[in-house]
Amino acid sequence: MTVREQIEQTEAGILSQYACTSTDEKGTHRELPEEKCPYRTEFQRDRDRILHCNSFRRLKRKTQVFLSPVGDHYRTRLTHTLEVAQIARTIARGMRMNEDLTEAIALGHDLGHSPFGHCGERVLNEICPHGFKHYLQSVRVVEKLEKKGEGLNLTYAVRNGIECHTNLSADTKEGNIVRLADTIAYINHDIEDSIRAGILRNEELPDDCVSVLGDTKTKRITTLIASVIEHGPEVIDFAPDIRKAHDDLKKFMFAHVYTNPAAKQEEEKAVLLVRKLYAYFIENTAKLPEEYRSIMEEADADRAVCDYISGMSDEYAVDLYTELFVPKFWK
Repeated sequence: MTVREQIEQTEAGILSQYACTSTDEKGTHRELPEEKCPYRTEFQRDRDRILHCNSFRRLKRKTQVFLSPVGDHYRTRLTHTLEVAQIARTIARGMRMNEDLTEAIALGHDLGHSPFGHCGERVLNEICPHGFKHYLQSVRVVEKLEKKGEGLNLTYAVRNGIECHTNLSADTKEGNIVRLADTIAYINHDIEDSIRAGILRNEELPDDCVSVLGDTKTKRITTLIASVIEHGPEVIDFAPDIRKAHDDLKKFMFAHVYTNPAAKQEEEKAVLLVRKLYAYFIENTAKLPEEYRSIMEEADADRAVCDYISGMSDEYAVDLYTELFVPKFWK
């Protein structure tokens, strides 16, 4: 047997009956058939393709909560993604689900996120006639935009998990694990970043949530992970009391951090920047990179411009705006 076949045989012996195995016909389906790798399963190949793609590297300069924060310890979209992957793998391992599939979905779930976080997402959704949702754009990235239009040709289970990671039920338990891991990660690391930024104090967290989930990030994450594992594999979720505390904490964060003027004071500038870039390239489509001009020919200018801007890092978008709209001094 090949190394891959040995891994597949091991999976059959240890994974839960609810897991999506690396030999599952629907889960491992690719739009373009490929010869199997002798060393890696289909989901391991997907994980590696995501890890090595350009969109993954750009996540290191995309906003998580604070726009382009100065300081090494604030989260970016990349560190958020890595934390989601760690939490998701822990849950998958504890439930005997497919860890490789879970990790691939987690690493790819935010590849389509716009610059400037959800602020950038909202403005693109407003001005692009096609609309814009980062989870759908993440699918578009892996299916169409990566590798200069070739896409990554990922398996169905990974693409479905990426698409459903925000608010839909995925076709696999692994996809639903990532959906919970995402919210576990961002709520708790955003608390830590907000405290570091002086926007929030630990004592301000709701007492009823703290008493159920814990008074530190580590305790809360441990409680939430344990609840998912112990709740059982049939429905991937928290136990009811943990679900309530989690949801209440999430509401608190939206009220005190995600809409806090101190945290969002630069967002109006980011909105203006995205609008100006969008309008400029709609009027000057010849200035688009060649790969996006090809998209314009296949679809339209709005689709091409939205794809181009949504793929930018925060820093690249600011630099491009400066180049296009800020006068240069004569030397």
